[in-house]
Amino acid sequence: MEDNMQRQRESVSLTPMALGVENMGAEFLESLEEGRLPGGSDSSQQGGHTVERKPLRGWRSLQWVLRGCPRPLFRWMGTGLLCTAYAAFLLTACLLDFQRALVLIIVTCVVLAFLAHSLLKRCLGPTLRKCAPLQGHPRLLLWFNRALALAAVLALALWLGLDTSQRPEQLVSFAGICVFISILFACSKHRHAVSWQTVFWGLGLQFVLGLFVIRTEPGFVAFQWLGDQIHIFLSYADVGSSFVFGEALVKAIFAFQVLPIIVFFSCIMSVLYYLGLMQWVILKELVPPPQIAWLMQITMGTSATETLSVAGNIFVSQTEAPLLIQPYLADMTLSEVHVVMTGGYATIAGSLLGAYISFGVDASSLIAASVMAAPGALALSKLVYPEVEETRVGSGEGVRLSYGDAQNLVEALSSGATTSVKVVANIAANLIAFLAVLAFINAALSWLGSLVDVPGLSFQLICSYVLRPVAFLLGVPWEDCPIVAELLGTKLFLNEFVAYQELSEYKRRRLAGAEEWVGARKQWISVRAETLATFALCGFANVSSIGIMLGGLTSLVPHRKSDFAGLVLRALCTGACVSFVNACVAGILYAPRGPEASCWGLLNRTLSSSSFEVYQCCRWAFQSTSLEFSPAARDNCCRFYNHTVCG
Repeated sequence: MEDNMQRQRESVSLTPMALGVENMGAEFLESLEEGRLPGGSDSSQQGGHTVERKPLRGWRSLQWVLRGCPRPLFRWMGTGLLCTAYAAFLLTACLLDFQRALVLIIVTCVVLAFLAHSLLKRCLGPTLRKCAPLQGHPRLLLWFNRALALAAVLALALWLGLDTSQRPEQLVSFAGICVFISILFACSKHRHAVSWQTVFWGLGLQFVLGLFVIRTEPGFVAFQWLGDQIHIFLSYADVGSSFVFGEALVKAIFAFQVLPIIVFFSCIMSVLYYLGLMQWVILKELVPPPQIAWLMQITMGTSATETLSVAGNIFVSQTEAPLLIQPYLADMTLSEVHVVMTGGYATIAGSLLGAYISFGVDASSLIAASVMAAPGALALSKLVYPEVEETRVGSGEGVRLSYGDAQNLVEALSSGATTSVKVVANIAANLIAFLAVLAFINAALSWLGSLVDVPGLSFQLICSYVLRPVAFLLGVPWEDCPIVAELLGTKLFLNEFVAYQELSEYKRRRLAGAEEWVGARKQWISVRAETLATFALCGFANVSSIGIMLGGLTSLVPHRKSDFAGLVLRALCTGACVSFVNACVAGILYAPRGPEASCWGLLNRTLSSSSFEVYQCCRWAFQSTSLEFSPAARDNCCRFYNHTVCG
């Protein structure tokens, strides 16, 4: 008992000492965290007097290290080492084969240009803005804009006059743009409030983008290369699908060939969002450096939220793009909501872009159509539903993008794959339902037609007559208008997935060198018609997308359901017209590319298979009365095609 009491007294007597040691240790650690030496560089109270503690000489430099700055230091060192290693790798690749390393050099230059522009903007931006010659002179700015618009109109008229002298069909596409704009203006919600500056700037940006992609050699080569790389990248999905379903099923069955690409692409997009690369790309479009969305916002006077949504639609679908601006949807004006809907209807998702490329649809045209649709959607949306309210978000400075819920890279991969299951199931279910319904409708129409002696009546036949003027206004050759009109009807009343699948079949038959006509039915369409159809079909504007759009937006902002329901049909029609105007721009700019094949050399050698070039040369040989083509050349053609000269 006495021993226990003695131990308790000793513990009590030691407690102040122990507490003092603990306090000294805590004080030491705290002083290190605060950047001062313990007992050396602070002022404290001792015996009622203030004691000054002078800092040690040289401690300030050590303080920078002790306050947690080794992490930035190590980060800068690591970045420097990585940049040095990359520069050494790039230099080695250039020395070994400069042509092979050209793509890597271009990508590096683009990244360096972005970084240099950001640095200059941060350092010299305010100074340059103050030195702007028209800053603070609204009248001079107004006259400058008018002079610029007049110069643009004169340049366009001169260019059309010179360019269309060789290809008059381009004027049909120009007339188509005028017709579509007139119809949309007649259906405008507030015709008196239309800002024609916004409309013409949007159409001008759309035209300039199309001119760069379709007409200039660097733009055409760049987008062609980008499409080829996407095609190669998507082919990696075959590895996973072949392992799961077997190589035979992947090659033979449509579902196992196309739908796994959506799973693969969704995984990649999820990883890019987790890493922040997609946010960087989209925000780089919204704020300087001057890219498409920044140009749209500055020249067209649109708000940051609607511009960001349309820019995001270039990469993501109509249900994912509103997530980029979810915090702002509740306060957006009706005109801005209309822009969000129109942008969703006028573009396609990146995952479906990969599926359409896998069909064999021209990749460069698909990518160009999706990019060109962004300014077109803003312009035509503001024509149909002009802004009459005051927007609450005017610039891009306050816009923030979410990085998703994934905690690590593995979870991002898994969540991307899981999310795509819903998309794949939705596509598969829609294809089964729509194709079955289409077969039923065609059977019913065929039966009704037989009652009045109209054989072959079908949904496609009705669309080929009803939408033939639309196809002609796009600039499609008249003999191809019935087929393109059928594709447009399939896209508008079913979905673009089915339409692109049918377009790919026409392209496959053309490339295989099939006969152009079998009876009264055309088997393929011209390259110009294929290109314009690719642009016109690029968009989600179809009847089935109404429910998808309403469901997606209402789930984000339930109390605005009535606003969304009141705008959805108007936005659907506007989105469809955006795709049509896109096709008209492509029709104005389209020019045949590639050297013509030497028919004499092609037909005077043994041919193992037919092709589009062989078909063209054989048609020329059958029609030619000169001795340019030998009997052996005509015999070559008679192996593949029937003609009266074949005997």
